[in-house]
Parts: sequence; structure tokens; C-alpha cells
Amino acid sequence: MEPETRGKFNGTTALFLPCCGLCCAATKRESMMKRMILAVAAATLMAASAQAGTTTGMASYYKSGKLTANGERFNPHGLTAAHRTLPFGTRVKVTNLRNGRSVIVRINDRGPFIRGRVMDLSLGAAQQVGLTATGVTRIAFTVMK
Repeated sequence: MEPETRGKFNGTTALFLPCCGLCCAATKRESMMKRMILAVAAATLMAASAQAGTTTGMASYYKSGKLTANGERFNPHGLTAAHRTLPFGTRVKVTNLRNGRSVIVRINDRGPFIRGRVMDLSLGAAQQVGLTATGVTRIAFTVMK
């Protein structure tokens, strides 16, 4: 294999050897295998979470607003919550994982719109679980039947 001249860098000519293709192919295979393993692991975790019926994540609370996404008037002292995908009217048991306190809320709004959070509680629900002091906490929630 003859080296190729492809350009000048800082006044000197750079020489490049043609690639045999094997090193690049091996790197691509490794990258593909890593992505496949991560996809299988993520699917397994999601399936286990769905079977258990409990989801964990970070939650915050909100206390202002006029209307919720389902069209009803926002009541900051009500036991309601916002979730991105759960149907409106769904009842959910929310547990603060720091102190073990729980509350049952009704989904009536969409959100949260901050990355890394899974639910926004109304002020009333946040007070029930002891969330108002910290503003954000780790929760577990289960959809009620």
C-alpha cells in the first residue's frame, strides 16, 4: 500500500496510509453490540417496572395556574397531579421515599416540563407527603385500579 498525500498541515505534508477497513469494522461492531445490550437492558427494566406497577422518579409541586390541561379550574389545595402520559382521571398513589408518607391523587394536568421529573403535585398533595420543605424529592407512584 502506497501512502497518500492529502494536504498540508502547518507547512508540512501529511501522509496517510489507506485503511484496510478491518479496524473500522471492528469498532462499528463493538459500538453496535454496546447499543444492542443497552437497548435490551432498558427494555428489561421497563418491563420489570410495568409488571411491578410502581414507577420511581423525582417530583416537584406547583401552586399557581388558572386552568388544568383537562379544562377544569386549578385548585392548589386539591389532591391532584400532573403527569406527561397518564390519562386524565387516573388515580395514583404517590409515596415520598424520604419519609414514607403517601397520598392518592387524581391526574388532571400535563407536566412536568423539567427534564428528570416524573410528576408535579398540587400544593395540597405536596403538603400531605411533606414535599413543600424541599421542593423536589424522590417518589414512587402506583396507578390505582
